[in-house]
Amino acid sequence: MTTQTRLVSTVIDRPWRDVYAYAADPRHLADWAAGLARAQVEPAPDRPGTWIASSPMGRVEVTFAPENEFGVLDHLVLLPDGTEVPNPLRVVPLDDGAEVVFHVRRRDGMSDDEFAADAEAVATDLETLRRILEDA
Repeated sequence: MTTQTRLVSTVIDRPWRDVYAYAADPRHLADWAAGLARAQVEPAPDRPGTWIASSPMGRVEVTFAPENEFGVLDHLVLLPDGTEVPNPLRVVPLDDGAEVVFHVRRRDGMSDDEFAADAEAVATDLETLRRILEDA
C-alpha cells in the first residue's frame, strides 16, 4: 500500500498545451525522463498505447492515459518483476506558462533514502523537460 506521496513540480515558461504535447509523446521520453527511459522508446507491437523502454530498472512497459484536454499524463509502469507502478503526472496551466506536477509515491518496502532518491530523480527529469522546452 502507498504510504506517502511527495509532489515534485517545475514551472515552464511555455504555453501549457505545448508542454503537454511534447511530454505526452512517448518518443520524447529518452530526451527528458532519464529515470524512465535511457534509450529510444518503442511502441509495444501487440498493445496500442503501451511503449517499451530501457530504463535504469531494466526493460519496462509504459502505458499512458489517452490524449485529453486536461493535461493528464498519468502512466502505468510495469517493472521487470511484474510490479505495476501508477504515476500521476499533470501539466497545469499557470498564467501564460505551465506547471508540471508529478506525484512521487512511496512503494511498499521503499526506504527513506530510496524514496528521497526517487523524488530527486523526478526533479532532475522535470528540470530537463523545462530546459528543453524553454530553449526550443
